[in-house]
Amino acid sequence: MSLDTAEPILVNALLQIMKDEANEENSAESSRARIAEKMAGAIKDFVKAGQVKVTVATTGTATAQTGTGIGNMI
Repeated sequence: MSLDTAEPILVNALLQIMKDEANEENSAESSRARIAEKMAGAIKDFVKAGQVKVTVATTGTATAQTGTGIGNMI
């Protein structure tokens, strides 16, 4: 999917992380660590949701072809 389409998914994930940690009263340090880990995962998912469009060209034969392709981020 395009990153424009994936952006609301990222925003919702970040809001959920903040909501989940809003009531943490025992350990601010542990909360910060959980937030960082969850945010890293949400950002990774966001980037992996992007697709890369490529142009493919073959040469060297009588039937040279051109076309397009779509691949996912890894």
